[in-house]
Amino acid sequence: MRQSLKGWRSGPGRAIHSLCSFLYSHAAPSARKWYCYECLSRSAHQALAHSTKQITGEHMELTVTQQERPWDRPFWKPVHGKEGVFTYLVLIHVLAVIGLILFPVPSFKVVGMTLLSIAFGGLGTTVCYHRMLAHKTLKTNQFIEQFLIFWAVFNGSGHPASWVAYHRLHHSVTDTPEDISSPKQGGFWWAHLRWLYQTQPADKKRWAPELTGGVYKIWGWAETPVIVFSICVGLILGFGWMGFFWMGAIRLVYSLHMQCLVNSLTHLKRVEEGDSSMNVWWLGPFQLTAWGENWHQNHHTHTPSSAPARRSLQRATRPALS
Repeated sequence: MRQSLKGWRSGPGRAIHSLCSFLYSHAAPSARKWYCYECLSRSAHQALAHSTKQITGEHMELTVTQQERPWDRPFWKPVHGKEGVFTYLVLIHVLAVIGLILFPVPSFKVVGMTLLSIAFGGLGTTVCYHRMLAHKTLKTNQFIEQFLIFWAVFNGSGHPASWVAYHRLHHSVTDTPEDISSPKQGGFWWAHLRWLYQTQPADKKRWAPELTGGVYKIWGWAETPVIVFSICVGLILGFGWMGFFWMGAIRLVYSLHMQCLVNSLTHLKRVEEGDSSMNVWWLGPFQLTAWGENWHQNHHTHTPSSAPARRSLQRATRPALS
């Protein structure tokens, strides 16, 4: 029986696979599932998927998130390759809770150093990653750029190419089924946190090719040491265990959630189709690490602008460097 099936797949089966691949690639989306099941074998299904990916290439890359529905996965289950991200998120949250229990009221010195680190981290992520690298609305010399990249990595924002690739993909398909971080697909918590470890990385070579080589390569191997330093900076600088928790994990958790609110909270505008971004004025004073990102509808409307504030009230309530 196995031999006959093998012969069928290498003879008539191959022709049928080719025919189905042709029909599948030219069919409407609603009809494609029917073609797959009509092939009657797992190998046929795999052949169709492979050939369709080759034929439709770019389109398949955009629609794979919609087809896989990763938000339906258990929240505790990261995708392959994102186990490190999930471990990091769990670690800093556990350490932050322990720190708040042991040291609920930190010293003025520790608070000052924590806020200073938060501010510089926000500059790295929002000014450098977002304005300079992703949208190229600002330009500076290489030394300042690398200095700010260090603070962005220190802030837990990851490799510059990865961040920029995700963000450019987001802008190209904002709040559509292909937007991997939209709350319109997976809900608030999906957009807020889960997409970070439950989706495959955006294609850096496609979305951020200029950041995959040259001087930016250094951050490929420097990212992990910088994050370890970021978590332990309080101990390293001699602020004891109070500094370890507040200047490390508590700061990173605060920075993480203030930035994640840009993906979740500021994309909850009730619209049936298209861009759901909105301005959230009251979020500004809490976002020491996001530098004006709460004016998010302004940003989507005027993406080439380096400053999201548009009206006098917005300018008065935004940080000076937005």
